[in-house]
Amino acid sequence: MYSIGELSKRTAVKVPTIRYYEEIGLIEPFDRTSGNQRRYDPEGLRRLTFIKHARDLGLPLDAIRDLIAMEDTPGRPCSVAHSIARSHLNHIRERIARLQRLEAELARIAATHDHGTIETCGVLEALGDHHGCTTDHRSLDRE
Repeated sequence: MYSIGELSKRTAVKVPTIRYYEEIGLIEPFDRTSGNQRRYDPEGLRRLTFIKHARDLGLPLDAIRDLIAMEDTPGRPCSVAHSIARSHLNHIRERIARLQRLEAELARIAATHDHGTIETCGVLEALGDHHGCTTDHRSLDRE
């Protein structure tokens, strides 16, 4: 059995995050001690490791919840899990494309060769006028 602190150390997930995952039903303590401390069994450790890895890959909690539900129903087709992974991969690819547009625009702005004063600073001018941008980066999520 693992205390919440031990679980945190083994998974590199902070204690408040473990409590949050418990609160939203992603993990459950195996039992509580007479002192009402949370205790987790090896399955709790495995589940938290699963969640941590999925979060490290950027999967949203709703997708993780769906994947956990699939794990709990082993006869279900794997195609649904593949669909979740493909959907997230497409989201990541779209985000990468937006970030590349943002990178190109910032590189263009940063390459401005100003030798004057702030009154004629190309960087400040570019940031003040979106019409001068060469790429459409406005749709970039504030992530």
